[in-house]
Amino acid sequence: MRSDRLYTFLKTNFFAIQAILASLIIIFGGIGEYLAEHEQRGANITNLGDAFWWAVVTITTVGYGDYYPVTLAGRLIAVLVMFSGIGIVLSLVGMLSQRRLQHIESRLKSKTEVQPRLLGDETKTDIKNKIEGIELLTDGDFDTLIIMMKSLRRTLLEESKILYKCSRCGNVYYSKPKFCSNCGLELI
Repeated sequence: MRSDRLYTFLKTNFFAIQAILASLIIIFGGIGEYLAEHEQRGANITNLGDAFWWAVVTITTVGYGDYYPVTLAGRLIAVLVMFSGIGIVLSLVGMLSQRRLQHIESRLKSKTEVQPRLLGDETKTDIKNKIEGIELLTDGDFDTLIIMMKSLRRTLLEESKILYKCSRCGNVYYSKPKFCSNCGLELI
């Protein structure tokens, strides 16, 4: 139950969490870099403003090169800030592409769900009656009957194969796994 709420919170507040995380990395990375560099000979990060500017430039992966660490500790902090920036950018791109894909899937799904609604109107009995009067059907009616039968068969096959469905993300399984491979929810 708690993991459901956490998942929902993270999903709805993703961009705010990323912004907070980036801000914390900039603040702590800048302070750490300042402490490691400010008293070193040959250092060009000598005040807190320079350190914060360096952290912003580094986390955004711009890297102008106007400020750079000269100590081992400063360089280790730089590596952490660099990888954090890359991770934040990748997670943002991943989330945006996932949302775009879900949007496209929902549009495609709404277009393809027209056929099941038509099948709901035309029952098996209606198909049977049309087959019995097959000699009276025009070519267009015959083609429509074939499409209806194929759609009915496809729908029935899909419904019979679906054994388990994740209640959180809707992922479908044909054999019962212990956890959902998409969202990690324990399937009971």
